[in-house]
Amino acid sequence: MRLPLIAGNWKMNTTVAEAVALVKEMRGGLDEVANVEKVICPPFVSLQAVRDLIKGTSIKLGAQNLYFEEKGAYTGEVSPLMLAELCEFVIIGHSERRQYFNETGEIVNKKIKAALKVGLKPILCIGEKLEENEAGKTEAVVTGQLKSSLAGINYTASLVIAYEPIWAIGTGKAATSQQANDTIGLIRRTVSGMYGKASAQEIRILYGGSVNAANTTELMKQPEIDGALVGGASLKASDFLSIVRQAAAIRK
Repeated sequence: MRLPLIAGNWKMNTTVAEAVALVKEMRGGLDEVANVEKVICPPFVSLQAVRDLIKGTSIKLGAQNLYFEEKGAYTGEVSPLMLAELCEFVIIGHSERRQYFNETGEIVNKKIKAALKVGLKPILCIGEKLEENEAGKTEAVVTGQLKSSLAGINYTASLVIAYEPIWAIGTGKAATSQQANDTIGLIRRTVSGMYGKASAQEIRILYGGSVNAANTTELMKQPEIDGALVGGASLKASDFLSIVRQAAAIRK
């Protein structure tokens, strides 16, 4: 059985002091939960402080982005080598990066290669817009993003995929558990076609998009869903703890 993974993406929220306070509030509770991999992804400026706080616990640390070059004249960017000293996971290709910073499949592909080269575990995000969903283009968009993002990359068990329908991110309008399960099943079949059945059964595929304490149990009951990439709810200690505990209870 695939080990569930719950990752909290804090996005551009929390000062360093606020990040420290949030981790202190939920650190003990998160560490007590077994059978779920727990990852928190604060802003770059808080990675070191959070790393120090979770040292010796079962909580893992992730970054929200990286640049695909290891060093150079790229003012303001953060290289994979810098992150490799601090964290284990990195979110790549989030829809907000694609939408606001014009990240293409080619750029996402370069970032995944760069992350894997230094031993970081990528959480690859893919998902369709509302108009694409309503036009019946979900399959074409999602499979197209998956293939372009992973072009020329050999399968590795360290890769995680997160299906995040753009119309559900931060809107409070989550996909139904059946919609999410069906699309994640499609992604798994696509992975099978690319890398074989064994790899498709091993890879963890998360759902993201308005995940909260009220819908986690129903989502985690679905056979194809291996966890969640949580946005706003990960900024509230009680909500994030509830989500992690529900995931553990479902997958016992």
